Amino acid sequence: MATEKQFVQTLIDGLFEVRIRPMMGEYVLYCREKVVGGIYDNRLLIKPVPKAQELLPNARYELPYVGAKPMLRVENYDKAFLQELLFAVADGLKK
Repeated sequence: MATEKQFVQTLIDGLFEVRIRPMMGEYVLYCREKVVGGIYDNRLLIKPVPKAQELLPNARYELPYVGAKPMLRVENYDKAFLQELLFAVADGLKK
């Protein structure tokens, strides 16, 4: 099932240094020009860096697609929280 474009646009509207790139019916999520996660089947999944695990202590690990590494599912779409979370993931990734 492909992700709905309206869902994606609503999710990222108003976030700074965040962009998406469509890929095979889904979306790769960039923050500060680093891949921080994606939107797959209308699910926001992010890379499980330590700070993200701290901010999402009860998050479930889910696979974006068969054969992929598990990622953290984000269910809190509060803009301030998402901004903090995405910056934390970007900052937690290797350069």
